[in-house]
Amino acid sequence: MPDIKPQVYKDPRPAEYFDRFHERSRTHEPDWVYDLARIVVTPPCLAMYRLRAIGAENVPRTGPVILAPNHFSQWDHFFAGVYIRRKVRFMAKSQLFSNPVIQWIFFHGGAFPVRRGYQDEEAFKTAFTILERQQGCMLMYPEGGRSRTGGLGEPRPGVGRIALQTGVPVIPVAIHGSVGVRKWRKLRFPKVTVQYGEPMAFGVVAEPTRDQQLEVATQIFERVREMYDRLEAHGRRGVIKALREGIGERAERKLPAGQHR
Repeated sequence: MPDIKPQVYKDPRPAEYFDRFHERSRTHEPDWVYDLARIVVTPPCLAMYRLRAIGAENVPRTGPVILAPNHFSQWDHFFAGVYIRRKVRFMAKSQLFSNPVIQWIFFHGGAFPVRRGYQDEEAFKTAFTILERQQGCMLMYPEGGRSRTGGLGEPRPGVGRIALQTGVPVIPVAIHGSVGVRKWRKLRFPKVTVQYGEPMAFGVVAEPTRDQQLEVATQIFERVREMYDRLEAHGRRGVIKALREGIGERAERKLPAGQHR
């Protein structure tokens, strides 16, 4: 596993420090900075990381939706958004809001912070605003942060809470290959595939219990895990071939064991 900086789980800055980011996200959609960032990151995604997408048509072109991918690399934000014509709003850990340049990009690009290690209700209020009032497309990692092991982690209840309280459809997303992104300094660039699953819908529960939240988060992440495992075992071509020969994701789940990359 490549070296990873020690994780900082609690941000020492007061909650008020992040108010301006929440206010901006609740009152403004991403501006030209988002478009510029897309222009800048798309060429390396496609050329160096050979990024390709499967099932991007599963993401609705309009209306509120939650993207729920696994998380290995800080490039996952970009990998998940390159093939989506919509402007994807990111819930990012507050520790990323440190460098003034990054803060400015996040401020104008539609990202908003969540203070990990705290019960950050402001982050949930911003998420609800984006989904319900702005009818936006929001990305949230079910694992709550990057995997530290090189394998998929375990889901946390946050995405389940938002899905239940809003009733917004969730798109499970498998990002395969990004675990190797940290090797770029050795000029080793992995081939990255992003697969968007079919929408998952859950009935609205005004005040879901933690167990209910975790149950929904687990259902979402199990679908992510299924897609990821198929990509790991059979590769991009094998998954695409199965989808073309069958009907939807049910065919991909029945991918024969002998199918190769």
